[in-house]
Amino acid sequence: MPVLVSGVSILAIACASTPAPTEHVAVASSAVSRAVSAGGNEAAPAEMRTARDKLDRAKLAMAAKEYDQARVLAQEAQVDARLAEAKATSSKASKAADEVRQASRALSEEIDRKKQ
Repeated sequence: MPVLVSGVSILAIACASTPAPTEHVAVASSAVSRAVSAGGNEAAPAEMRTARDKLDRAKLAMAAKEYDQARVLAQEAQVDARLAEAKATSSKASKAADEVRQASRALSEEIDRKKQ
């Protein structure tokens, strides 16, 4: 019986000592905001939906004091948001490169016309 009581006590202490992942949730929330600002909703709508869903679930898990699950969900939300932000940034860079190529082509054509 003393072993059972000790085991239960250790388990209770271990559960009580798991800190709330407040910082993880805040970082994930910030990552989602950055992704939105970068254009993630347009460039990566699926990733943004997933990031928001996981962030919402992390907040619910935190409210239920399921801190390990909340931490994992917050970290996953951050990764999904970063992916959305990267896709948005990549899309913008690709569009900018296309514009530069078009301008270069137009300039080359203008130079060729003036040579004639």
